Amino acid sequence: MTTQRTSSLLWGLVGALAFLVLAQGYRLLLGPLGPGPLALGAVALLVGAVATGLTHVLEPRMRGKERS
Repeated sequence: MTTQRTSSLLWGLVGALAFLVLAQGYRLLLGPLGPGPLALGAVALLVGAVATGLTHVLEPRMRGKERS
């Protein structure tokens, strides 16, 4: 597996876990959310997939703009 693919997958994992942390914080501070745990899991997977895709597309552009 290439380093770009590994990096993209890790950023997707970070995005999904960050969403779940925010949802749990909302539950703890303000009460229950409308959607259940399955719906939150599905949204977390969607957030992770979007973060993975965006990172995979944008990382080469950002790497090209690095200054030494």
